[in-house]
Amino acid sequence: MSDLATSPVLPDDAVVAFEPYRRELTGYCYRMLGSGFEADDAVQETLVRAWRAYDRFEGRSSLRTWLYRIATNVCLDQVKGRQRRARPMDLGPSTTVAAAELIERDAATWVEPAPDGAVLPTAGDPAEMAVARDTIRLAFVAALQHLPPKQRAVLILREVLQWHADEVAQLLDTTVASVNSALQRARATLANRAPADTDPLRPDDEAQRELLARYVDAFERYDMDALAALLREDAIQNMPPFDLWLQGRDEIVTWMVSPGPDKCRGSRLLPTVANGAPAFGQYRLAADGGHEPWALQVLEIVDGRIIAFNSFLDTARLFPRFGLPDRLDP
Repeated sequence: MSDLATSPVLPDDAVVAFEPYRRELTGYCYRMLGSGFEADDAVQETLVRAWRAYDRFEGRSSLRTWLYRIATNVCLDQVKGRQRRARPMDLGPSTTVAAAELIERDAATWVEPAPDGAVLPTAGDPAEMAVARDTIRLAFVAALQHLPPKQRAVLILREVLQWHADEVAQLLDTTVASVNSALQRARATLANRAPADTDPLRPDDEAQRELLARYVDAFERYDMDALAALLREDAIQNMPPFDLWLQGRDEIVTWMVSPGPDKCRGSRLLPTVANGAPAFGQYRLAADGGHEPWALQVLEIVDGRIIAFNSFLDTARLFPRFGLPDRLDP
């Protein structure tokens, strides 16, 4: 809370009042914006605006509703006039290894991964936590970006955060009928882009733990036969910031064999969690025998097989955010 905490005139009661809402506001802004970094900036701007207006807060709504109103306006300002964030699969058809071209796009093009701890509560009812994890899946966050911003806000507030229609109407300065209409249109849009269900990270699930252990073993040994056995036949691989994506187990294995070995053979993987899914910091072999960051891998799993293999290569920004070290010693 850097700007707020260092202000010499900040009321202590504002710090105490605002801080409990930081994480849930970050989750809301992440779903709205598709970027954890932009969500952090939006929440910071929200709290600064709230601090500046704190002496005028009259309590006609709850403090939580007031902060969400400010956060919504901040997000709407941020997305005004810009292209929506996407995944490589949203931008064009898959390619083959033979025809592959590595075309890099700006970081603002992509839906970015987020650590669970930044956008989800740390504890709660297991069933509610499972639903919350489902609403930060990469595919769901990407699908949200297809909605006009106000419809996006309505759907998140009504269906993710379970607000009542009259509460959303009050927050958006509109009518209940308008909120219900926006929600109906948002549902129709998402129905046409419904992301496939994937299995969330289940640390207590023995079968999933075994799958992930086999994956780490196969990848670190660079055993393509063992890796192929873990992939669904229609699995997908993508590597933002490049817009290339591959579909099919055979294409993925071919990519891993060439040009993959130059980058990936000898890698080490450190486990983490992103978007409710198992993830790994991938470190490639360095000249000194240690390992240096190469990719944040986010796996999507369905029925005990890997269906998507997402490698985010912007490690300079992502590894610190996920608490991953900047290198591994020999």
